[in-house]
Amino acid sequence: MECVEIAKMTSKGQITVPSMIRGILKLKQGSTVIFKVTRNGVLILPCEIKEKNPYTSKEWQKIEKLVAEKGKVYSSASQAKKHLKNL
Repeated sequence: MECVEIAKMTSKGQITVPSMIRGILKLKQGSTVIFKVTRNGVLILPCEIKEKNPYTSKEWQKIEKLVAEKGKVYSSASQAKKHLKNL
């Protein structure tokens, strides 16, 4: 499929994606796109951004355990490291 459309850039560097292209790519208000520069030109691809949890469930368990032990004092750094290693 070949589709050629033209858009003019504003002084702020913005362009309006032509309606035919928006329809083909199923873009709507708030959609996110990727611009990829290739040897043949620029690709515009629709994409979806999803939130990713930065910690695994095992890491969350360690964090919750650390929070529960708030205020615990160790007499040396090696004791603290040993405790953390055992979590």
